[in-house]
Amino acid sequence: MTIDLLYGRGTIALDLPPGAEATVVRKRPLAPLADPELAVRKAYEHPLGCAPLAQLAQGRRTACLVICDITRPVPNGLLLRPMVETLVGAGVAVTVLVATGLHRIGDADEEARLIGDAWVHDHVTVVWHVATDEQSNTDLGATSTGTPVHLDTRFVEADLRIVLGLVEPHFMAGWSGGRKVIAPGVAGHQTIRTFHSGRYMADPNARACNLVDNPLHRDQLEIVARVGEVYGVDVVLDDERRVVHVSFGDIRESHAAAVAVAEESCVVDLGRRFSTVVTTSAGQPLDLTYYQTIKGIVCALGILAPGGTLIIASECAEGLGSPHFREAQRRLVEAGHVGFIEGVLPKPLADIDEWQTQKQAQAMSAGTVQLFTSMNESDRADTGVECVDSLTEAVAASIARHGDPAVAVIPEGPYVIPISSEDR
Repeated sequence: MTIDLLYGRGTIALDLPPGAEATVVRKRPLAPLADPELAVRKAYEHPLGCAPLAQLAQGRRTACLVICDITRPVPNGLLLRPMVETLVGAGVAVTVLVATGLHRIGDADEEARLIGDAWVHDHVTVVWHVATDEQSNTDLGATSTGTPVHLDTRFVEADLRIVLGLVEPHFMAGWSGGRKVIAPGVAGHQTIRTFHSGRYMADPNARACNLVDNPLHRDQLEIVARVGEVYGVDVVLDDERRVVHVSFGDIRESHAAAVAVAEESCVVDLGRRFSTVVTTSAGQPLDLTYYQTIKGIVCALGILAPGGTLIIASECAEGLGSPHFREAQRRLVEAGHVGFIEGVLPKPLADIDEWQTQKQAQAMSAGTVQLFTSMNESDRADTGVECVDSLTEAVAASIARHGDPAVAVIPEGPYVIPISSEDR
């Protein structure tokens, strides 16, 4: 049996060994919108919990539209054109702010791809958020749990604030999109590093597809309330990245509507756990780096049997990730996963990018993690996991080791969240 896994810009074939009994985990199919452009315009005309976009634009001097960086395949070209036409037509000066969090800033070509429409690019000012530039961020105090609230001043001071996001499972904030585009998207490094501190990452409620008592979601909603009037555009995509849902309105209501649609498709109950799980980082953009690959690892843990083997395929065309992440990974390799976790738990502020390493350490506590990748040998050594040269051989070895032919395969990686009802 051959299964195509998302890998890089395309797919890679997984040839299962003889005797393997595969359970392929895919999203429940949702019908793509017949006319996405019309659906977007209707969403702006008939929003959730607020006035139509054209009415919101009246009397505003400035608008800040926040879009995700390259790590999210948001169809900005579809979403921005009718919005910018409406705002510019009302005499509003529009700034598009790229929500980088603590990610890198892209070049001109990447910026053009993010905007997705040359006309839009010519009629707005595009700027990139820099979390470490404290002079460009405004201090709004702290949440009730003590999280410092520092946000990009261009967003805070705009007359009209709108965030555009993709709603998909997120391995610690529950779901992406909505309030997450603000924090960590355009938050200062103090806010982000608190969100990602050891105590937050260790909280059992900080997991994929869960918003109930999720400490990140709780703080994010407090931050939205602190900012005041904010609106959101939220989309849900299918496995071919076609739009199946779009909503606009009050940031909370729009996000909730999209989450309801995404949850119906993305959360799949298999009713059991597996000793062998094969997953991916969903191809580009998520599998550009090993840093992002850890999301695929974590999101598959819900069906991994204790002590099982999780094999992930991720191209990692840009290598390991940031220098900060590499340093954290080297500490993991030196201290081991138990020692690393013990070292980060007491820290009130996480070192930049070490939270991803903490999540990997948690996965290593659950079982064996193996990686199939195109990274060079130096980068592979810093992953802290075993790298394999053949997916087929890795699966065969796992089956033999565990004495169980059942294999769960997740071609779309973290875009699908498999769960086991036997744990409930």
